[in-house]
Amino acid sequence: MGSLLDRAVQAYGPRPCTYFMGKRLSFAEIGDLSDRAAKGLQAMGVGEGVKVGLLLPNTPTFLIFYYGVLKAGGTVVNFNPLYSLEEIEFQIRDSRTRIMVTLDLAVTFATVEAMLERRVLDKAVVASFPALLPSLKSVGFKLLQRTKLANASRSPVRDRIVLERTLLANDGRYDRPSISPDAIAVLQYTGGTTGTPKGAMLTHGNLTINVGQVIAWRNRQATETDRMLGILPLFHVFAMTTVMNYGIAGGMEIILLPKFELIRALKLIGKLRPTMMPGVPTLFNAMLRHQQIANFDLSSLDYCISGGAALPIEVKRGFEAISGCGVVEGYGLSETSPVVSCNPVENGKEGSIGLPLPATEMSIRSLDDPTREMPRGEAGEICIAGPQVMSGYWNKPEETEGVFVGRYFRTGDVGYMDEDGYIFIVDRIKDMINTSGFKVYPRRIEDALYAHGAIAEVTVVGIPDDHRGEAPKAFVKLKEGKAATATELLQFLRGKLSKLELPVEIEFRDDLPKTIVGKLSKKELRAEAKR
Repeated sequence: MGSLLDRAVQAYGPRPCTYFMGKRLSFAEIGDLSDRAAKGLQAMGVGEGVKVGLLLPNTPTFLIFYYGVLKAGGTVVNFNPLYSLEEIEFQIRDSRTRIMVTLDLAVTFATVEAMLERRVLDKAVVASFPALLPSLKSVGFKLLQRTKLANASRSPVRDRIVLERTLLANDGRYDRPSISPDAIAVLQYTGGTTGTPKGAMLTHGNLTINVGQVIAWRNRQATETDRMLGILPLFHVFAMTTVMNYGIAGGMEIILLPKFELIRALKLIGKLRPTMMPGVPTLFNAMLRHQQIANFDLSSLDYCISGGAALPIEVKRGFEAISGCGVVEGYGLSETSPVVSCNPVENGKEGSIGLPLPATEMSIRSLDDPTREMPRGEAGEICIAGPQVMSGYWNKPEETEGVFVGRYFRTGDVGYMDEDGYIFIVDRIKDMINTSGFKVYPRRIEDALYAHGAIAEVTVVGIPDDHRGEAPKAFVKLKEGKAATATELLQFLRGKLSKLELPVEIEFRDDLPKTIVGKLSKKELRAEAKR
Protein backbone atom coordinates (compact mmCIF):
# COMPACT_ATOMS: atom_id res chain seq x y z
CA MET A 1 0.00 0.00 0.00
CA GLY A 2 2.90 2.37 0.63
CA SER A 3 4.00 1.99 -2.98
CA LEU A 4 0.53 3.10 -4.10
CA LEU A 5 1.39 6.59 -2.82
CA ASP A 6 4.99 6.38 -4.04
CA ARG A 7 3.83 5.67 -7.61
CA ALA A 8 1.39 8.58 -7.42
CA VAL A 9 4.18 10.91 -6.23
CA GLN A 10 6.35 9.86 -9.18
CA ALA A 11 3.54 10.35 -11.68
CA TYR A 12 1.77 13.42 -10.27
CA GLY A 13 4.31 15.08 -7.90
CA PRO A 14 3.43 18.79 -8.35
CA ARG A 15 -0.33 18.23 -8.67
CA PRO A 16 -2.57 19.15 -5.70
CA CYS A 17 -3.25 16.06 -3.60
CA THR A 18 -5.35 17.48 -0.75
CA TYR A 19 -7.46 20.58 -0.22
CA PHE A 20 -8.35 21.31 3.39
CA MET A 21 -10.11 24.49 4.49
CA GLY A 22 -8.27 26.64 1.94
CA LYS A 23 -4.84 24.99 2.06
CA ARG A 24 -3.46 22.70 -0.62
CA LEU A 25 -0.69 20.09 -0.37
CA SER A 26 0.82 18.49 -3.46
CA PHE A 27 1.42 14.77 -4.02
CA ALA A 28 5.14 15.43 -3.51
CA GLU A 29 4.46 17.12 -0.15
CA ILE A 30 2.13 14.37 1.09
CA GLY A 31 4.66 11.76 -0.06
CA ASP A 32 7.55 13.47 1.72
CA LEU A 33 5.55 13.88 4.95
CA SER A 34 4.47 10.22 4.86
CA ASP A 35 8.15 9.18 4.45
CA ARG A 36 9.06 11.32 7.45
CA ALA A 37 6.16 9.82 9.40
CA ALA A 38 7.42 6.31 8.52
CA LYS A 39 10.92 7.11 9.79
CA GLY A 40 9.60 8.78 12.95
CA LEU A 41 7.27 5.88 13.67
CA GLN A 42 10.05 3.34 13.15
CA ALA A 43 12.08 5.25 15.75
CA MET A 44 9.10 4.71 18.10
CA GLY A 45 9.25 0.96 17.47
CA VAL A 46 6.66 0.61 14.71
CA GLY A 47 7.29 -2.37 12.46
CA GLU A 48 5.71 -5.66 11.46
CA GLY A 49 2.73 -6.52 13.65
CA VAL A 50 2.69 -3.19 15.55
CA LYS A 51 -0.78 -1.63 15.59
CA VAL A 52 -1.10 2.15 15.23
CA GLY A 53 -4.52 3.71 15.70
CA LEU A 54 -5.81 6.73 13.77
CA LEU A 55 -8.34 8.77 15.74
CA LEU A 56 -8.76 11.52 13.17
CA PRO A 57 -11.38 13.39 11.17
CA ASN A 58 -10.85 13.95 7.45
CA THR A 59 -7.60 15.92 7.31
CA PRO A 60 -4.26 15.63 5.45
CA THR A 61 -2.93 14.19 8.73
CA PHE A 62 -5.00 11.06 8.07
CA LEU A 63 -3.30 10.45 4.71
CA ILE A 64 0.19 11.24 6.03
CA PHE A 65 -0.01 8.76 8.90
CA TYR A 66 -2.11 6.12 7.13
CA TYR A 67 0.58 5.68 4.47
CA GLY A 68 3.36 6.41 6.98
CA VAL A 69 2.29 3.51 9.20
CA LEU A 70 2.04 1.16 6.21
CA LYS A 71 5.44 2.20 4.85
CA ALA A 72 6.98 1.55 8.28
CA GLY A 73 5.58 -2.01 8.13
CA GLY A 74 2.91 -1.47 10.82
CA THR A 75 -0.84 -2.06 10.79
CA VAL A 76 -3.40 0.77 10.74
CA VAL A 77 -6.38 0.50 13.09
CA ASN A 78 -9.16 2.91 12.14
CA PHE A 79 -11.06 4.53 15.01
CA ASN A 80 -14.29 6.51 14.92
CA PRO A 81 -13.66 9.81 16.81
CA LEU A 82 -17.33 9.95 17.83
CA TYR A 83 -17.24 6.64 19.70
CA SER A 84 -17.64 6.66 23.47
CA LEU A 85 -14.60 6.12 25.73
CA GLU A 86 -15.80 2.58 26.46
CA GLU A 87 -16.12 1.71 22.76
CA ILE A 88 -12.67 3.12 22.00
CA GLU A 89 -11.10 1.34 24.98
CA PHE A 90 -12.63 -1.95 23.87
CA GLN A 91 -11.23 -1.54 20.35
CA ILE A 92 -7.76 -0.56 21.61
CA ARG A 93 -7.61 -3.59 23.91
CA ASP A 94 -9.06 -5.98 21.34
CA SER A 95 -6.73 -4.84 18.53
CA ARG A 96 -3.71 -4.41 20.86
CA THR A 97 -3.16 -0.91 19.52
CA ARG A 98 0.03 0.52 21.05
CA ILE A 99 0.21 4.02 19.59
CA MET A 100 -2.61 6.44 18.71
CA VAL A 101 -2.37 9.36 16.29
CA THR A 102 -4.74 12.27 16.91
CA LEU A 103 -5.06 16.06 16.67
CA ASP A 104 -4.67 18.69 19.37
CA LEU A 105 -8.37 19.47 19.12
CA ALA A 106 -9.74 19.26 22.66
CA VAL A 107 -12.49 16.81 21.69
CA THR A 108 -10.11 14.18 20.19
CA PHE A 109 -7.16 14.80 22.49
CA ALA A 110 -9.28 14.29 25.63
CA THR A 111 -10.17 10.77 24.46
CA VAL A 112 -6.56 9.80 23.78
CA GLU A 113 -5.37 11.41 27.02
CA ALA A 114 -7.90 9.32 28.94
CA MET A 115 -6.61 6.15 27.26
CA LEU A 116 -3.03 7.06 28.20
CA GLU A 117 -4.07 7.73 31.80
CA ARG A 118 -5.79 4.33 31.96
CA ARG A 119 -2.56 2.75 30.60
CA VAL A 120 -4.52 1.27 27.69
CA LEU A 121 -2.15 2.95 25.21
CA ASP A 122 1.65 3.10 25.31
CA LYS A 123 2.09 6.38 23.46
CA ALA A 124 0.31 9.01 21.38
CA VAL A 125 1.33 11.20 18.46
CA VAL A 126 -0.43 14.58 18.57
CA ALA A 127 -0.65 16.68 15.40
CA SER A 128 -1.40 20.40 15.25
CA PHE A 129 -4.79 21.32 13.80
CA PRO A 130 -3.93 25.00 13.23
CA ALA A 131 -0.86 23.91 11.20
CA LEU A 132 -3.24 22.33 8.67
CA LEU A 133 -4.83 25.71 7.93
CA PRO A 134 -3.67 28.59 5.72
CA SER A 135 -1.51 31.10 7.65
CA LEU A 136 -4.19 33.70 8.41
CA LYS A 137 -6.79 31.08 9.34
CA SER A 138 -4.24 29.36 11.57
CA VAL A 139 -3.50 32.57 13.51
CA GLY A 140 -7.21 33.36 13.76
CA PHE A 141 -8.02 29.87 15.05
CA LYS A 142 -5.36 30.09 17.76
CA LEU A 143 -6.59 33.52 18.86
CA LEU A 144 -10.35 33.19 18.55
CA GLN A 145 -10.97 29.46 19.09
CA ARG A 146 -8.18 28.49 21.45
CA THR A 147 -10.72 26.88 23.82
CA LYS A 148 -11.13 24.19 21.14
CA LEU A 149 -7.43 23.33 21.40
CA ALA A 150 -5.67 21.15 23.97
CA ASN A 151 -2.20 21.87 25.32
CA ALA A 152 -0.44 18.50 25.08
CA SER A 153 2.73 19.86 26.72
CA ARG A 154 0.78 20.45 29.95
CA SER A 155 -0.91 17.06 30.01
CA PRO A 156 -0.25 14.84 33.05
CA VAL A 157 0.79 12.11 30.57
CA ARG A 158 3.02 14.40 28.45
CA ASP A 159 5.99 12.05 28.93
CA ARG A 160 4.20 9.54 26.66
CA ILE A 161 3.14 12.09 24.04
CA VAL A 162 5.17 12.80 20.91
CA LEU A 163 4.34 15.98 19.01
CA GLU A 164 3.96 15.51 15.26
CA ARG A 165 6.51 18.24 14.47
CA THR A 166 9.09 16.35 16.55
CA LEU A 167 8.27 13.01 14.94
CA LEU A 168 8.53 14.48 11.42
CA ALA A 169 11.87 16.26 12.07
CA ASN A 170 13.96 13.83 10.01
CA ASP A 171 15.18 13.27 6.45
CA GLY A 172 12.45 10.74 5.53
CA ARG A 173 14.93 7.98 4.70
CA TYR A 174 13.16 5.17 6.50
CA ASP A 175 14.15 1.49 6.44
CA ARG A 176 11.97 -0.03 3.74
CA PRO A 177 10.66 -3.34 5.10
CA SER A 178 9.92 -6.34 2.93
CA ILE A 179 6.12 -6.53 3.07
CA SER A 180 4.19 -9.64 2.04
CA PRO A 181 0.87 -9.19 0.19
CA ASP A 182 -0.61 -11.30 3.01
CA ALA A 183 0.58 -8.91 5.75
CA ILE A 184 -2.26 -7.16 7.58
CA ALA A 185 -2.40 -3.54 6.43
CA VAL A 186 -5.60 -2.46 8.20
CA LEU A 187 -7.79 -3.74 11.01
CA GLN A 188 -11.23 -2.45 10.03
CA TYR A 189 -13.76 -2.88 12.79
CA THR A 190 -17.31 -3.79 11.89
CA GLY A 191 -20.07 -1.65 13.33
CA GLY A 192 -21.06 -4.23 15.89
CA THR A 193 -24.67 -4.44 14.67
CA THR A 194 -24.58 -8.23 15.09
CA GLY A 195 -22.95 -8.22 18.52
CA THR A 196 -19.41 -7.38 19.62
CA PRO A 197 -17.41 -5.41 17.01
CA LYS A 198 -14.85 -7.51 15.15
CA GLY A 199 -11.65 -6.45 13.39
CA ALA A 200 -11.63 -7.49 9.74
CA MET A 201 -8.03 -8.26 8.76
CA LEU A 202 -7.48 -6.50 5.42
CA THR A 203 -4.14 -7.34 3.87
CA HIS A 204 -1.90 -5.23 1.62
CA GLY A 205 -3.02 -7.56 -1.17
CA ASN A 206 -6.73 -7.09 -0.40
CA LEU A 207 -6.53 -3.30 -0.45
CA THR A 208 -4.23 -2.79 -3.45
CA ILE A 209 -6.25 -5.26 -5.52
CA ASN A 210 -9.56 -3.61 -4.58
CA VAL A 211 -8.24 -0.23 -5.78
CA GLY A 212 -7.21 -1.92 -9.04
CA GLN A 213 -10.65 -3.51 -9.37
CA VAL A 214 -12.38 -0.13 -8.91
CA ILE A 215 -10.06 1.51 -11.47
CA ALA A 216 -10.77 -1.28 -13.98
CA TRP A 217 -14.51 -0.96 -13.36
CA ARG A 218 -14.53 2.82 -13.85
CA ASN A 219 -12.67 2.19 -17.12
CA ARG A 220 -11.63 5.81 -17.58
CA GLN A 221 -8.22 7.29 -16.95
CA ALA A 222 -8.42 10.12 -14.42
CA THR A 223 -7.39 13.52 -15.78
CA GLU A 224 -5.83 16.60 -14.20
CA THR A 225 -9.28 18.15 -13.85
CA ASP A 226 -10.66 15.23 -11.81
CA ARG A 227 -11.29 16.07 -8.17
CA MET A 228 -12.71 13.88 -5.42
CA LEU A 229 -15.11 15.23 -2.79
CA GLY A 230 -14.25 13.58 0.53
CA ILE A 231 -17.41 13.97 2.60
CA LEU A 232 -17.49 10.38 3.86
CA PRO A 233 -15.15 9.75 6.84
CA LEU A 234 -11.84 8.17 5.81
CA PHE A 235 -11.83 5.89 8.86
CA HIS A 236 -14.81 4.12 7.27
CA VAL A 237 -13.88 1.41 4.77
CA PHE A 238 -16.05 2.84 1.96
CA ALA A 239 -14.23 6.19 1.92
CA MET A 240 -10.85 4.64 2.70
CA THR A 241 -10.93 2.84 -0.65
CA THR A 242 -13.21 4.88 -2.95
CA VAL A 243 -12.14 8.36 -1.80
CA MET A 244 -8.58 8.11 -0.45
CA ASN A 245 -6.85 5.11 -2.07
CA TYR A 246 -8.69 5.45 -5.39
CA GLY A 247 -8.15 9.23 -5.43
CA ILE A 248 -4.43 8.82 -4.72
CA ALA A 249 -4.01 6.11 -7.37
CA GLY A 250 -5.70 8.32 -9.99
CA GLY A 251 -3.79 11.50 -9.16
CA MET A 252 -6.95 13.34 -8.08
CA GLU A 253 -7.13 16.27 -5.70
CA ILE A 254 -9.07 15.12 -2.64
CA ILE A 255 -11.26 17.84 -1.12
CA LEU A 256 -11.46 16.94 2.57
CA LEU A 257 -14.35 17.94 4.81
CA PRO A 258 -13.67 17.32 8.52
CA LYS A 259 -17.39 16.87 9.16
CA PHE A 260 -20.54 16.86 7.06
CA GLU A 261 -22.23 20.25 6.87
CA LEU A 262 -24.77 20.34 4.04
CA ILE A 263 -24.52 24.03 3.10
CA ARG A 264 -20.71 23.99 3.29
CA ALA A 265 -20.57 20.90 1.08
CA LEU A 266 -22.92 22.41 -1.52
CA LYS A 267 -20.91 25.66 -1.63
CA LEU A 268 -17.64 23.73 -2.02
CA ILE A 269 -19.04 21.79 -4.98
CA GLY A 270 -19.79 25.08 -6.74
CA LYS A 271 -16.45 26.64 -5.82
CA LEU A 272 -13.97 23.77 -6.26
CA ARG A 273 -15.78 21.85 -9.01
CA PRO A 274 -15.26 18.21 -7.91
CA THR A 275 -16.04 15.62 -10.55
CA MET A 276 -16.55 12.60 -8.25
CA MET A 277 -18.56 12.18 -5.06
CA PRO A 278 -18.95 8.82 -3.33
CA GLY A 279 -21.86 9.03 -0.90
CA VAL A 280 -24.56 7.20 1.01
CA PRO A 281 -28.28 7.45 0.14
CA THR A 282 -29.02 9.86 3.01
CA LEU A 283 -26.39 12.28 1.64
CA PHE A 284 -27.97 12.36 -1.83
CA ASN A 285 -31.42 12.61 -0.20
CA ALA A 286 -30.34 15.53 2.03
CA MET A 287 -29.00 17.46 -0.97
CA LEU A 288 -32.07 16.67 -3.04
CA ARG A 289 -34.46 17.88 -0.32
CA HIS A 290 -32.63 21.14 0.49
CA GLN A 291 -35.09 24.00 -0.07
CA GLN A 292 -32.56 26.17 -1.95
CA ILE A 293 -30.93 23.34 -3.91
CA ALA A 294 -31.72 25.12 -7.19
CA ASN A 295 -29.37 27.94 -6.11
CA PHE A 296 -26.32 25.64 -5.97
CA ASP A 297 -24.24 24.59 -8.95
CA LEU A 298 -23.68 20.81 -9.05
CA SER A 299 -22.84 20.69 -12.76
CA SER A 300 -19.18 19.71 -12.23
CA LEU A 301 -20.18 16.30 -10.86
CA ASP A 302 -19.50 13.63 -13.44
CA TYR A 303 -19.65 10.41 -11.40
CA CYS A 304 -21.39 9.63 -8.13
CA ILE A 305 -21.32 6.22 -6.50
CA SER A 306 -23.79 5.31 -3.77
CA GLY A 307 -23.05 2.61 -1.21
CA GLY A 308 -23.51 1.68 2.42
CA ALA A 309 -27.26 1.11 2.15
CA ALA A 310 -30.01 0.60 -0.42
CA LEU A 311 -30.49 3.59 -2.73
CA PRO A 312 -34.22 4.38 -3.12
CA ILE A 313 -35.08 4.79 -6.81
CA GLU A 314 -36.87 8.10 -6.11
CA VAL A 315 -33.68 9.51 -4.53
CA LYS A 316 -31.52 8.30 -7.44
CA ARG A 317 -33.79 9.82 -10.07
CA GLY A 318 -34.30 13.04 -8.12
CA PHE A 319 -30.58 13.66 -7.55
CA GLU A 320 -29.74 12.87 -11.16
CA ALA A 321 -32.39 15.39 -12.27
CA ILE A 322 -31.01 18.27 -10.15
CA SER A 323 -27.31 17.54 -10.78
CA GLY A 324 -27.19 16.13 -14.29
CA CYS A 325 -24.84 13.47 -12.86
CA GLY A 326 -25.51 9.75 -12.99
CA VAL A 327 -25.59 7.95 -9.63
CA VAL A 328 -24.52 4.31 -9.75
CA GLU A 329 -25.21 1.96 -6.87
CA GLY A 330 -22.47 -0.31 -5.60
CA TYR A 331 -22.10 -2.84 -2.81
CA GLY A 332 -19.43 -3.84 -0.34
CA LEU A 333 -18.60 -4.71 3.25
CA SER A 334 -15.82 -4.07 5.75
CA GLU A 335 -14.77 -7.67 5.20
CA THR A 336 -14.31 -7.16 1.44
CA SER A 337 -12.06 -4.06 1.38
CA PRO A 338 -14.98 -3.09 0.63
CA VAL A 339 -16.12 -3.00 -3.02
CA VAL A 340 -17.67 -6.17 -4.44
CA SER A 341 -20.08 -5.07 -7.17
CA CYS A 342 -21.27 -1.97 -8.94
CA ASN A 343 -23.62 -0.91 -11.69
CA PRO A 344 -22.05 0.06 -15.00
CA VAL A 345 -21.81 3.80 -15.62
CA GLU A 346 -24.20 3.39 -18.53
CA ASN A 347 -27.16 1.04 -18.90
CA GLY A 348 -27.16 -0.30 -15.33
CA LYS A 349 -30.31 -1.52 -13.62
CA GLU A 350 -32.16 0.64 -11.10
CA GLY A 351 -32.59 -1.02 -7.73
CA SER A 352 -29.68 -3.37 -8.39
CA ILE A 353 -26.20 -3.44 -6.81
CA GLY A 354 -24.91 -4.26 -10.28
CA LEU A 355 -22.46 -6.87 -11.48
CA PRO A 356 -19.39 -8.34 -9.72
CA LEU A 357 -16.10 -6.47 -10.08
CA PRO A 358 -13.28 -8.15 -12.04
CA ALA A 359 -11.98 -11.38 -10.42
CA THR A 360 -14.99 -11.42 -8.05
CA GLU A 361 -17.53 -14.22 -7.77
CA MET A 362 -20.98 -13.76 -6.25
CA SER A 363 -23.05 -16.78 -5.40
CA ILE A 364 -26.63 -16.87 -4.06
CA ARG A 365 -26.88 -19.64 -1.44
CA SER A 366 -29.87 -21.25 0.27
CA LEU A 367 -30.81 -19.68 3.61
CA ASP A 368 -31.32 -23.18 5.01
CA ASP A 369 -28.23 -24.80 3.46
CA PRO A 370 -25.41 -22.40 2.47
CA THR A 371 -23.65 -25.15 0.50
CA ARG A 372 -26.55 -25.16 -2.01
CA GLU A 373 -26.66 -22.52 -4.75
CA MET A 374 -30.05 -21.03 -5.63
CA PRO A 375 -31.44 -20.87 -9.17
CA ARG A 376 -31.58 -17.48 -10.95
CA GLY A 377 -34.41 -15.31 -9.67
CA GLU A 378 -34.67 -17.04 -6.28
CA ALA A 379 -33.57 -15.29 -3.09
CA GLY A 380 -30.80 -16.55 -0.85
CA GLU A 381 -27.72 -15.37 1.03
CA ILE A 382 -25.19 -13.42 -1.04
CA CYS A 383 -21.78 -15.08 -0.77
CA ILE A 384 -18.52 -13.70 -2.18
CA ALA A 385 -15.16 -15.06 -3.28
CA GLY A 386 -12.38 -12.84 -4.56
CA PRO A 387 -8.95 -11.38 -3.85
CA GLN A 388 -10.46 -8.48 -1.87
CA VAL A 389 -12.04 -10.78 0.76
CA MET A 390 -10.43 -10.45 4.22
CA SER A 391 -8.15 -13.10 5.66
CA GLY A 392 -10.45 -13.36 8.70
CA TYR A 393 -11.46 -11.65 11.93
CA TRP A 394 -8.63 -10.61 14.26
CA ASN A 395 -8.18 -13.17 17.06
CA LYS A 396 -11.59 -14.74 16.36
CA PRO A 397 -11.04 -18.09 14.61
CA GLU A 398 -14.52 -19.45 15.42
CA GLU A 399 -16.29 -16.36 14.09
CA THR A 400 -14.06 -16.49 11.00
CA GLU A 401 -14.96 -20.11 10.36
CA GLY A 402 -18.67 -19.30 10.80
CA VAL A 403 -18.74 -16.66 8.05
CA PHE A 404 -17.16 -18.82 5.34
CA VAL A 405 -18.68 -21.66 3.38
CA GLY A 406 -15.74 -23.17 1.53
CA ARG A 407 -13.93 -20.20 -0.03
CA TYR A 408 -17.06 -18.01 -0.07
CA PHE A 409 -17.66 -15.26 2.49
CA ARG A 410 -21.24 -15.20 3.80
CA THR A 411 -22.43 -11.59 3.80
CA GLY A 412 -25.63 -11.92 5.83
CA ASP A 413 -27.48 -10.15 3.01
CA VAL A 414 -30.41 -11.72 1.19
CA GLY A 415 -30.58 -11.19 -2.55
CA TYR A 416 -31.19 -12.76 -5.94
CA MET A 417 -29.55 -12.75 -9.37
CA ASP A 418 -31.58 -11.95 -12.49
CA GLU A 419 -31.22 -13.47 -15.94
CA ASP A 420 -28.49 -10.95 -16.88
CA GLY A 421 -26.36 -11.61 -13.80
CA TYR A 422 -27.37 -8.43 -11.94
CA ILE A 423 -27.70 -8.79 -8.18
CA PHE A 424 -30.66 -7.35 -6.27
CA ILE A 425 -30.61 -7.11 -2.47
CA VAL A 426 -33.82 -8.05 -0.71
CA ASP A 427 -32.68 -7.34 2.88
CA ARG A 428 -30.29 -8.20 5.69
CA ILE A 429 -30.88 -11.65 7.20
CA LYS A 430 -30.86 -10.12 10.68
CA ASP A 431 -33.45 -7.52 9.59
CA MET A 432 -35.98 -10.10 8.40
CA ILE A 433 -39.21 -10.10 10.37
CA ASN A 434 -40.69 -13.49 11.21
CA THR A 435 -44.41 -12.85 11.31
CA SER A 436 -46.79 -15.82 11.75
CA GLY A 437 -44.06 -18.10 10.39
CA PHE A 438 -43.58 -16.06 7.20
CA LYS A 439 -40.52 -14.01 6.26
CA VAL A 440 -41.24 -10.31 5.82
CA TYR A 441 -38.50 -8.08 4.38
CA PRO A 442 -38.42 -4.51 5.79
CA ARG A 443 -36.81 -3.16 2.61
CA ARG A 444 -39.91 -4.08 0.59
CA ILE A 445 -42.09 -2.03 2.95
CA GLU A 446 -39.57 0.85 2.96
CA ASP A 447 -39.44 0.94 -0.86
CA ALA A 448 -43.24 1.06 -1.00
CA LEU A 449 -43.36 3.95 1.49
CA TYR A 450 -40.65 5.91 -0.34
CA ALA A 451 -43.00 6.05 -3.33
CA HIS A 452 -45.29 8.34 -1.29
CA GLY A 453 -44.55 11.97 -2.06
CA ALA A 454 -44.54 13.16 1.59
CA ILE A 455 -41.88 10.80 2.92
CA ALA A 456 -38.26 11.92 3.35
CA GLU A 457 -36.88 8.92 5.28
CA VAL A 458 -38.27 5.64 6.56
CA THR A 459 -37.01 2.68 8.57
CA VAL A 460 -38.96 -0.50 9.27
CA VAL A 461 -38.16 -2.89 12.13
CA GLY A 462 -39.81 -5.90 13.69
CA ILE A 463 -41.51 -5.38 17.06
CA PRO A 464 -42.83 -8.04 19.47
CA ASP A 465 -46.42 -9.08 18.75
CA ASP A 466 -48.54 -11.34 20.97
CA HIS A 467 -50.35 -12.98 18.04
CA ARG A 468 -47.77 -13.09 15.25
CA GLY A 469 -44.53 -13.28 17.24
CA GLU A 470 -43.17 -10.27 15.33
CA ALA A 471 -44.81 -7.56 13.27
CA PRO A 472 -43.47 -4.68 11.15
CA LYS A 473 -43.42 -1.12 12.50
CA ALA A 474 -42.49 1.88 10.33
CA PHE A 475 -40.68 4.96 11.61
CA VAL A 476 -41.23 7.87 9.25
CA LYS A 477 -39.72 11.32 8.76
CA LEU A 478 -41.81 13.59 6.53
CA LYS A 479 -40.47 16.07 4.00
CA GLU A 480 -40.44 19.67 5.15
CA GLY A 481 -43.81 21.30 4.51
CA LYS A 482 -45.54 17.97 3.78
CA ALA A 483 -48.23 16.28 5.85
CA ALA A 484 -49.54 12.73 6.11
CA THR A 485 -51.33 10.57 8.66
CA ALA A 486 -50.78 6.94 9.57
CA THR A 487 -54.22 6.09 8.20
CA GLU A 488 -53.41 7.79 4.89
CA LEU A 489 -50.09 5.93 4.57
CA LEU A 490 -51.69 2.57 5.35
CA GLN A 491 -54.31 3.24 2.70
CA PHE A 492 -51.49 4.09 0.27
CA LEU A 493 -49.77 0.76 1.03
CA ARG A 494 -52.86 -1.41 0.54
CA GLY A 495 -52.61 -3.18 -2.78
CA LYS A 496 -48.84 -2.68 -2.84
CA LEU A 497 -48.13 -5.03 0.09
CA SER A 498 -49.64 -8.21 1.48
CA LYS A 499 -51.59 -8.09 4.76
CA LEU A 500 -48.63 -9.57 6.64
CA GLU A 501 -46.36 -6.82 5.27
CA LEU A 502 -48.59 -3.92 6.28
CA PRO A 503 -47.09 -2.11 9.33
CA VAL A 504 -49.04 -2.59 12.55
CA GLU A 505 -47.76 0.82 13.64
CA ILE A 506 -46.50 3.94 11.88
CA GLU A 507 -44.65 6.42 14.08
CA PHE A 508 -43.64 9.89 12.91
CA ARG A 509 -40.26 11.25 14.00
CA ASP A 510 -38.47 14.57 13.44
CA ASP A 511 -35.24 12.61 12.91
CA LEU A 512 -34.26 8.98 12.48
CA PRO A 513 -31.07 7.49 13.98
CA LYS A 514 -28.09 7.25 11.64
CA THR A 515 -24.62 5.73 11.69
CA ILE A 516 -21.48 7.87 11.44
CA VAL A 517 -21.51 7.62 7.62
CA GLY A 518 -25.15 8.65 7.46
CA LYS A 519 -26.82 5.27 6.96
CA LEU A 520 -30.21 4.89 8.61
CA SER A 521 -29.71 2.68 11.65
CA LYS A 522 -32.21 0.13 12.92
CA LYS A 523 -30.22 -0.89 16.00
CA GLU A 524 -31.49 1.89 18.27
CA LEU A 525 -35.10 1.44 17.12
CA ARG A 526 -34.98 -2.31 17.74
CA ALA A 527 -33.60 -1.73 21.25
CA GLU A 528 -36.36 0.82 21.87
CA ALA A 529 -39.02 -1.64 20.76
CA LYS A 530 -37.64 -4.37 23.05
CA ARG A 531 -37.62 -1.98 26.04
